[in-house]
Amino acid sequence: MDDRQPAALSALVIDEDWEQALEQALDQIKDIAADVIFLFANVEFMPYFADMLRMVRRKTGVALLLGCSGQGIIGTDQELEDLPALSLLALELPGAELRPVHLTPTMVEKSQRPQDLRRQVGLEPDDANAWVLFADPFHLDCELLTEKLSQAYPGIPMIGGLASSDIEERQTHLFLNDEVFEEGVIGLAIGGPYSVLPLVSQGCDPIGEAWTITSVLDNGLIDSISNRSAHRMLVETLQTLSPELQRRAQRNLLVGLAADEYQDNYERGSFLIRQLFGVDRKSGALAIGALPRVGQTIQFQLRDANSADLDMHELLLRTKSELGENQPIAGILCTCNGRGIGMFGMPDHDASVITREFGQLPLGGLFCNGEIGPVGRRIFLHSFTASLGLIIKKPDAAPMPD
Repeated sequence: MDDRQPAALSALVIDEDWEQALEQALDQIKDIAADVIFLFANVEFMPYFADMLRMVRRKTGVALLLGCSGQGIIGTDQELEDLPALSLLALELPGAELRPVHLTPTMVEKSQRPQDLRRQVGLEPDDANAWVLFADPFHLDCELLTEKLSQAYPGIPMIGGLASSDIEERQTHLFLNDEVFEEGVIGLAIGGPYSVLPLVSQGCDPIGEAWTITSVLDNGLIDSISNRSAHRMLVETLQTLSPELQRRAQRNLLVGLAADEYQDNYERGSFLIRQLFGVDRKSGALAIGALPRVGQTIQFQLRDANSADLDMHELLLRTKSELGENQPIAGILCTCNGRGIGMFGMPDHDASVITREFGQLPLGGLFCNGEIGPVGRRIFLHSFTASLGLIIKKPDAAPMPD
């Protein structure tokens, strides 16, 4: 019988010398027998990625090593943007069933039915409690990926992000054991007595009221909301706001599409947030970053540093209370590269809020080109979002022996 207790350690190191950085990080996680290690490395280390993977595997003997490149790297309580840094998150999960997979863009595209994708993965839905995903945004249709994975593994939590690089580069890197991939998606299915609790902070405040889309043009523009001009409904919504909210909304206005049309009440977190691109001056129709449909519930949304900070705090506080004694073992944070200092005007915002609510929770992650996580019961690709996966014991799992 395996009588080990679950454990986690994390390390975040900044150093221009990749070997020194990795040596320091490995020293900080050496005190547990890791079943899986996540590695996130700044793109400045790109020429050495393969060497880094071999070094981690050789020095730890870990069976599974996953991760990806990032423009910014995250550890417990800290976010290092555009700096030569790397992060390790080591998890000791006795009894866990861990299944890694690498899917190419072709494998995703050619999987027409849910069973086709399950065949490619080699895993049935009952064998996975949750998925952690890292994908390349430049060669893979990531919205298609989330759609097909959701169909193949319905109701199973999924969290992750799209690897990132320097803004001028259109190349990212995914890590799996000793291999570095430049396209596709790396996934880890987690089974046994563990799961992942996905938290998605879209950072928005609903404004005005929730209405129904009543007309959509052939080009996908929203023509009318509640049988009135979509543009007129937008203008009237803004006119109901206080002068302070009107000022905040000038450059921070988005739309939310209800994730569940059968909810009685809509609030923060009930909506899939999408860009509001503009207004067709002739028709008054609205262009948004989604394909709307007649009958959908829509509500305008405000996103800025204030709303994003409030949303993150409330989400974590509520989650901590709901978990009770089943507090998380570790966390994986995939936050948008449009957040960080650029949004909040200060470093370490998302990581420090997590620490404030969960203490020195072992944490690893990166700044992403897009984030993966659920809204309601469906999995979506997001932007300007913080997607946090909390590694937890399944609520129905038997307790570990003392």
